[in-house]
Amino acid sequence: MTSKEKEEMLEKEENNIEEEEIEEVLEEFDEHNREVPHKQFEEMREALAKAEEDKLRSLAEVENIRRRAEKDIASARKFAVEKFAAEVLLVRDSLNSARSIDLDQENREILEKMKEGLDLTMKQLDTAMEKFNIVEVDPQPGESLDLDRHQAMGLVDAEGIESNCIAQVIQKGYTINDRLLRPAMVMVAK
Repeated sequence: MTSKEKEEMLEKEENNIEEEEIEEVLEEFDEHNREVPHKQFEEMREALAKAEEDKLRSLAEVENIRRRAEKDIASARKFAVEKFAAEVLLVRDSLNSARSIDLDQENREILEKMKEGLDLTMKQLDTAMEKFNIVEVDPQPGESLDLDRHQAMGLVDAEGIESNCIAQVIQKGYTINDRLLRPAMVMVAK
Protein backbone atom coordinates (compact mmCIF):
# COMPACT_ATOMS: atom_id res chain seq x y z
CA MET A 1 0.00 0.00 0.00
CA THR A 2 1.27 3.28 -1.00
CA SER A 3 1.34 6.22 1.23
CA LYS A 4 -1.24 7.91 -0.91
CA GLU A 5 -3.57 4.99 -0.50
CA LYS A 6 -2.93 4.99 3.24
CA GLU A 7 -3.78 8.66 3.39
CA GLU A 8 -6.97 8.09 1.42
CA MET A 9 -7.93 5.22 3.64
CA LEU A 10 -7.25 7.24 6.79
CA GLU A 11 -9.23 10.11 5.35
CA LYS A 12 -12.17 7.76 4.61
CA GLU A 13 -12.00 6.36 8.15
CA GLU A 14 -11.93 9.84 9.59
CA ASN A 15 -14.88 10.78 7.40
CA ASN A 16 -16.72 7.65 8.52
CA ILE A 17 -15.92 8.37 12.14
CA GLU A 18 -16.96 12.00 11.71
CA GLU A 19 -20.17 10.96 9.97
CA GLU A 20 -20.94 8.46 12.77
CA GLU A 21 -20.21 11.09 15.40
CA ILE A 22 -22.34 13.60 13.53
CA GLU A 23 -25.19 11.10 13.32
CA GLU A 24 -24.89 10.36 17.05
CA VAL A 25 -24.88 14.02 17.90
CA LEU A 26 -27.88 14.61 15.60
CA GLU A 27 -29.77 11.73 17.21
CA GLU A 28 -29.02 13.08 20.69
CA PHE A 29 -30.09 16.54 19.55
CA ASP A 30 -33.37 15.19 18.12
CA GLU A 31 -34.02 13.23 21.28
CA HIS A 32 -33.28 16.28 23.40
CA ASN A 33 -35.61 18.40 21.27
CA ARG A 34 -38.39 15.85 21.72
CA GLU A 35 -37.91 15.84 25.52
CA VAL A 36 -37.74 19.60 26.00
CA PRO A 37 -41.06 20.41 24.31
CA HIS A 38 -42.69 17.52 26.20
CA LYS A 39 -41.33 18.88 29.51
CA GLN A 40 -42.40 22.38 28.61
CA PHE A 41 -45.83 21.08 27.65
CA GLU A 42 -46.20 19.31 31.00
CA GLU A 43 -45.07 22.43 32.85
CA MET A 44 -47.59 24.50 30.93
CA ARG A 45 -50.33 21.95 31.65
CA GLU A 46 -49.53 22.05 35.39
CA ALA A 47 -49.51 25.87 35.36
CA LEU A 48 -52.88 25.89 33.60
CA ALA A 49 -54.36 23.42 36.10
CA LYS A 50 -53.09 25.53 39.01
CA ALA A 51 -54.52 28.70 37.44
CA GLU A 52 -57.91 26.99 37.01
CA GLU A 53 -57.85 25.80 40.63
CA ASP A 54 -56.91 29.30 41.84
CA LYS A 55 -59.77 30.75 39.78
CA LEU A 56 -62.27 28.31 41.32
CA ARG A 57 -61.01 29.09 44.83
CA SER A 58 -61.28 32.81 44.17
CA LEU A 59 -64.84 32.41 42.87
CA ALA A 60 -65.77 30.36 45.94
CA GLU A 61 -64.23 32.97 48.25
CA VAL A 62 -66.13 35.78 46.49
CA GLU A 63 -69.36 33.81 46.86
CA ASN A 64 -68.69 33.23 50.59
CA ILE A 65 -67.98 36.95 51.11
CA ARG A 66 -71.20 37.83 49.26
CA ARG A 67 -73.23 35.43 51.44
CA ARG A 68 -71.66 36.77 54.66
CA ALA A 69 -72.39 40.35 53.56
CA GLU A 70 -76.02 39.46 52.80
CA LYS A 71 -76.33 37.79 56.20
CA ASP A 72 -74.77 40.80 57.96
CA ILE A 73 -77.09 43.19 56.13
CA ALA A 74 -80.14 41.09 57.00
CA SER A 75 -79.03 40.95 60.64
CA ALA A 76 -78.41 44.71 60.73
CA ARG A 77 -81.90 45.35 59.34
CA LYS A 78 -83.49 42.87 61.70
CA PHE A 79 -81.86 44.29 64.84
CA ALA A 80 -81.54 47.98 63.88
CA VAL A 81 -84.23 48.95 66.36
CA GLU A 82 -82.66 47.06 69.26
CA LYS A 83 -81.43 50.13 71.18
CA PHE A 84 -84.71 51.90 70.55
CA ALA A 85 -86.62 48.86 71.75
CA ALA A 86 -84.57 48.69 74.96
CA GLU A 87 -85.49 52.31 75.74
CA VAL A 88 -89.15 51.71 74.93
CA LEU A 89 -89.20 48.83 77.41
CA LEU A 90 -88.33 51.20 80.25
CA VAL A 91 -91.28 53.42 79.29
CA ARG A 92 -93.52 50.38 79.08
CA ASP A 93 -92.45 49.28 82.56
CA SER A 94 -93.26 52.72 83.98
CA LEU A 95 -96.67 52.73 82.30
CA ASN A 96 -97.34 49.25 83.57
CA SER A 97 -96.50 50.35 87.12
CA ALA A 98 -98.81 53.38 86.83
CA ARG A 99 -101.59 51.13 85.56
CA SER A 100 -101.43 49.00 88.69
CA ILE A 101 -102.44 51.91 90.99
CA ASP A 102 -105.04 50.95 93.60
CA LEU A 103 -108.36 52.56 92.65
CA ASP A 104 -109.80 52.36 96.16
CA GLN A 105 -108.35 55.79 96.99
CA GLU A 106 -110.05 59.19 96.87
CA ASN A 107 -110.85 60.81 93.52
CA ARG A 108 -111.84 57.45 92.07
CA GLU A 109 -113.30 59.06 88.94
CA ILE A 110 -110.06 60.86 88.03
CA LEU A 111 -108.04 57.74 88.71
CA GLU A 112 -110.36 55.66 86.49
CA LYS A 113 -109.89 58.09 83.59
CA MET A 114 -106.16 58.06 84.16
CA LYS A 115 -106.22 54.26 84.13
CA GLU A 116 -108.21 54.27 80.85
CA GLY A 117 -105.59 56.58 79.31
CA LEU A 118 -102.81 54.33 80.53
CA ASP A 119 -104.59 51.25 79.14
CA LEU A 120 -104.95 52.94 75.75
CA THR A 121 -101.29 54.00 75.79
CA MET A 122 -100.23 50.46 76.73
CA LYS A 123 -102.32 49.03 73.89
CA GLN A 124 -100.64 51.38 71.39
CA LEU A 125 -97.22 50.49 72.77
CA ASP A 126 -98.03 46.77 72.57
CA THR A 127 -99.09 47.22 68.91
CA ALA A 128 -95.81 49.02 68.12
CA MET A 129 -93.81 46.31 69.87
CA GLU A 130 -95.68 43.61 67.96
CA LYS A 131 -94.92 45.42 64.69
CA PHE A 132 -91.16 45.19 65.47
CA ASN A 133 -91.37 41.54 66.65
CA ILE A 134 -90.73 42.43 70.29
CA VAL A 135 -92.21 39.62 72.36
CA GLU A 136 -92.72 39.51 76.11
CA VAL A 137 -90.90 36.89 78.21
CA ASP A 138 -93.35 36.38 81.08
CA PRO A 139 -92.35 33.35 83.14
CA GLN A 140 -94.87 31.95 85.57
CA PRO A 141 -94.18 30.84 89.15
CA GLY A 142 -93.21 27.17 89.17
CA GLU A 143 -91.53 27.26 85.75
CA SER A 144 -87.97 26.00 85.53
CA LEU A 145 -85.29 28.67 85.52
CA ASP A 146 -83.99 29.18 81.96
CA LEU A 147 -80.66 31.00 82.14
CA ASP A 148 -80.97 31.95 78.46
CA ARG A 149 -84.20 33.90 79.13
CA HIS A 150 -84.27 34.56 82.90
CA GLN A 151 -81.96 36.39 85.31
CA ALA A 152 -82.08 35.16 88.89
CA MET A 153 -82.06 38.12 91.29
CA GLY A 154 -82.06 36.07 94.47
CA LEU A 155 -83.29 32.99 96.32
CA VAL A 156 -86.50 32.87 98.37
CA ASP A 157 -88.40 30.29 100.39
CA ALA A 158 -91.49 29.35 98.39
CA GLU A 159 -94.00 26.74 99.47
CA GLY A 160 -95.22 24.39 96.76
CA ILE A 161 -92.49 25.40 94.28
CA GLU A 162 -89.59 23.12 93.51
CA SER A 163 -86.02 24.19 94.10
CA ASN A 164 -84.42 26.16 91.21
CA CYS A 165 -87.83 27.09 89.83
CA ILE A 166 -89.24 30.58 89.51
CA ALA A 167 -90.99 31.80 92.67
CA GLN A 168 -91.71 35.41 91.66
CA VAL A 169 -91.31 37.62 88.58
CA ILE A 170 -89.78 41.01 89.40
CA GLN A 171 -89.63 42.34 85.84
CA LYS A 172 -90.69 40.78 82.55
CA GLY A 173 -88.13 40.12 79.83
CA TYR A 174 -88.37 40.65 76.07
CA THR A 175 -87.05 39.17 72.85
CA ILE A 176 -86.69 40.85 69.48
CA ASN A 177 -86.90 38.53 66.46
CA ASP A 178 -86.32 35.55 68.80
CA ARG A 179 -83.12 37.10 70.22
CA LEU A 180 -83.05 38.06 73.89
CA LEU A 181 -83.35 41.81 74.36
CA ARG A 182 -83.68 41.73 78.14
CA PRO A 183 -83.98 38.71 80.44
CA ALA A 184 -86.89 38.39 82.83
CA MET A 185 -85.74 39.23 86.37
CA VAL A 186 -86.97 36.57 88.75
CA MET A 187 -86.66 35.27 92.28
CA VAL A 188 -85.85 31.57 92.48
CA ALA A 189 -87.10 29.06 95.04
CA LYS A 190 -84.47 27.61 97.38
